[in-house]
Amino acid sequence: MFNNVTFAYAWVLYLLIAIPILIAWYFFKGRNNFASVKYSSINIFDEAPITIRERLKHLPFILRMVALGLLIVALARPQSFTSGENVSTEGIDIAMVLDISGSMLAEDLKPNRLNAAKNVIDDFVEGRISDRIGLVVFAREAFTQCPLTIDYNVLRNLLLDIRSGMIEDGTAIGNAIANGVNRLKESDAKSRIIILLTDGVNNSGEVDPISAAEIANTFGIRIYTIGVGSRGEAPYPVKTPFGTRYQMVPVEIDEDVLKEISRITGGQYFRATDNRALKEIYEKIDKLEKTKIDITSYSNAKELYYSWLGGGLLFLLMELGLSRTIFRKIP
Repeated sequence: MFNNVTFAYAWVLYLLIAIPILIAWYFFKGRNNFASVKYSSINIFDEAPITIRERLKHLPFILRMVALGLLIVALARPQSFTSGENVSTEGIDIAMVLDISGSMLAEDLKPNRLNAAKNVIDDFVEGRISDRIGLVVFAREAFTQCPLTIDYNVLRNLLLDIRSGMIEDGTAIGNAIANGVNRLKESDAKSRIIILLTDGVNNSGEVDPISAAEIANTFGIRIYTIGVGSRGEAPYPVKTPFGTRYQMVPVEIDEDVLKEISRITGGQYFRATDNRALKEIYEKIDKLEKTKIDITSYSNAKELYYSWLGGGLLFLLMELGLSRTIFRKIP
């Protein structure tokens, strides 16, 4: 909401130019308006005291000019214009589920799969408006790195802190989905989704991925799955006494399971083989899961000329009163 002061008849303000013209006329052309008495000598006035009436002889004219200025502004009709927007949203609750197992350090995406995913997720979060977003990370186990929040700065900082090795190595896709469901099942949001990113095959955890997907579907939670990694083999860094060496390791992504997870819950499966593909996938999900926003604009105009008009009339009455009493011309 914001306020603007405007004038309904702004062109009337050009009449204010008349005020300095009248002032000039008063001092340079209107001096003959004052009464005078001709004497052969002014010596009799040398000792005469200067009266208050003489000191304030210009006061009626000043009051008249002030009144004229106020009345011109009032005639221009100043208005206080208040406008704004009422925004109502149908928010989406999103659980970002990220694989941080050791294989995510493979460098078929740059600088590696994990950091590439973090960068794209960060861009995704930055582009949201009013959605609550949470972050779940997993390897052999799964835990909530950030609960659902609209404080995106906190979320992005926690995302930045994620690193491989925080959890014992492994890939517990079922546990990760179950954790995401726990974040979302009590939500009353219009839409609830999980975006699961992994580069491996479920090999640990107590919950089967398909069973977890069926539980998600029961709560009306849609799951988008992303398999990240090139096809064939990928360079993987290995630390040795002689420094970091690279060895080619096979890329093993259980696409069948990821596709089935998405199918069960009404989501979609995507494959990201490079940085560009990964970015495009999150952009596509972003478009598919847009928050509905209804914006109602409004504006109200409040008349402000009353105070200007009142002030102008007050100064005018003061001028008329003084001109007919204290400053009345003697015939």
